[in-house]
Amino acid sequence: MKKTIVTACSLFALLILAPASTLAENVNVEEVVNKANLAAYYAGDDGKAEVNMTITDSQGRERTREFVILRKDKEDGGAQFFYVYFKKPSDVSKMVFMVHKNVDKDDNRWMYLPALDLVKRIAASDKRTSFVGSNFMYEDVSGRNLSEDTRELVESNDTHYVIKNTPKKPEDVEFSSYTVQIDKKTFLPVKGVYLDKNGKEYRIVEATKVEEIDGIPTVTESKVTDLAAGSSTVSKFTNVKYNIGLKEDIFTERYLRRPPREARR
Repeated sequence: MKKTIVTACSLFALLILAPASTLAENVNVEEVVNKANLAAYYAGDDGKAEVNMTITDSQGRERTREFVILRKDKEDGGAQFFYVYFKKPSDVSKMVFMVHKNVDKDDNRWMYLPALDLVKRIAASDKRTSFVGSNFMYEDVSGRNLSEDTRELVESNDTHYVIKNTPKKPEDVEFSSYTVQIDKKTFLPVKGVYLDKNGKEYRIVEATKVEEIDGIPTVTESKVTDLAAGSSTVSKFTNVKYNIGLKEDIFTERYLRRPPREARR
């Protein structure tokens, strides 16, 4: 069994500290990042979780989203599939978001809108936009491709690695850099902050609760805060299961209009 987890999002942190060359510990940055990627987005051969998402605006008003997320891996750390089926509220009920995650090219993303009976392809240029009105982004669901950034270890302490990431194509994203703070025991990314184009912190992402499920450290609550807008989104993951034997064919376009029973139950 792959010792990794499933989660709706990728988590980052910014700390401007000593450059990697001055660190006493000899750390292979790419190896750490690869382990963190597995810990954040892979668990067994497949996974399922029920998600309750609460979106809070700057005035304290709340909206909720309830959905089921299914995931199946084609290869460890490589191509995989995600299927998100929305249950509540009524304005998003039966909506489906599906991702075919790729390694050497942009991910393929679809959204089914039942009110219009419309299947919409989500362009690669839209991956850094809001996911169903929340502070999460489409890219957060399946994770950012590791090939899109350069990396530098900026700190290694008793409990965490801190790795700064800089986009290779800054014109394609809204941030100038981000770092990831990784727990040394679990390799879970646990907190993060993005910097905007002016170098100012504007987005914080945190794993606010971690539990062990089937022997696997699993993020069961995460929070994204938009510092500029004063809004936030909390996602709680329940009934998390691994290795449930999902079939690959349910992650095809025909199941956008006809959700499989694994998503409905």
